Amino acid sequence: MCPNRHECFSHGTATFLILGDICTRKCGFCAVTPGTPIAPDPDEPIRVAQAARDFKLGHVVITSVTRDDLDDGGASVFAEVISELRKCVPNATIEVLIPDFKGRECDLSVVLAARPDVLNHNLETVKRLQDQIRSGANYKRSLSVLRYAAARKPAIMVKSGLMVGLGETDDEIYEAMKDLHAVGCTILTIGQYLAPSHNHRPVDRYVEPAQFEHYRERAIALGFQAVAAKPLVRSSYGAGELLKEAKTNAEVNNQHDKR
Repeated sequence: MCPNRHECFSHGTATFLILGDICTRKCGFCAVTPGTPIAPDPDEPIRVAQAARDFKLGHVVITSVTRDDLDDGGASVFAEVISELRKCVPNATIEVLIPDFKGRECDLSVVLAARPDVLNHNLETVKRLQDQIRSGANYKRSLSVLRYAAARKPAIMVKSGLMVGLGETDDEIYEAMKDLHAVGCTILTIGQYLAPSHNHRPVDRYVEPAQFEHYRERAIALGFQAVAAKPLVRSSYGAGELLKEAKTNAEVNNQHDKR
């Protein structure tokens, strides 16, 4: 249901949803169907890689439903997909948008060991609204996932995303930005929440475009290396361009520090 599919694809970026289309959680904002998933498809990693090759993608985003039914939460499948992508599209950059794996560092390590270029895990909303919005997840755990990824050596880019319009205040958004930056997050997306149906959490407010620009400016001032903040921004919006911007800014900062 992303409004930016055609724009991103025209720039050589596409997102693949792995591990089926049924989620073991039921978040109040999400359009994915909750329920009991079937077993993972063992051929999925190679099929995703072949599709990325056929589409001539320059940046590949891999995300998934949450699979709390699997012992490793699907971490090994993420790693297999990354491995196959390296073979089929060796020049492409790879971003993974992962669930929290219930905070298990052993599973997170499996994904990180496969060396994606970007590790993305969305905080989604502010601390006060976590229990209402995110089924089975929590603020502290998500921050710990991002902190663990940011401490990984050699370093990878760490990314997260927030939605507005769920009932939060701007001050709470600024607090979440600070918390994300404090754990090592360097890339941030902020977009307007739009309810997928009447059965999902209703939209609390529609944020003006000028306020999104203010969010972006505040995030850059905090030290984020790349920020996308607009009403229709989603967590994978302009993902390839954001990575390039973050790398450029990181290099500029490194050169400045050496001086």
